[in-house]
Amino acid sequence: MIVRIAELEIDPDQIEAYGALLSEEIEASMRLEPGVIFLYALSVKGSRDKVRVIEGYADQAAYEAHLTTPHFLNYKTQTADMVRSLRLIETDPISLNAKNQI
Repeated sequence: MIVRIAELEIDPDQIEAYGALLSEEIEASMRLEPGVIFLYALSVKGSRDKVRVIEGYADQAAYEAHLTTPHFLNYKTQTADMVRSLRLIETDPISLNAKNQI
């Protein structure tokens, strides 16, 4: 399994529009891509412009396929001027578990 953490800083004046586009992309990814196991988007408490996305993919091929989907490419294009910085953190999962419903 591939798990990454994306640390983004978003233009504060565009945070609402960014959030809507990110939510659309996550919904499409979860619905259309069997290799996407989970996507969680959060903001740092008190700093809505600091967004974190925790991503889980079945394997490297699923991650690479995700990067070429129309919904992901649309998200990247539409949000390009909103994202001030992006840092991807590679992880080694230790223990992953979740209930079926949040």
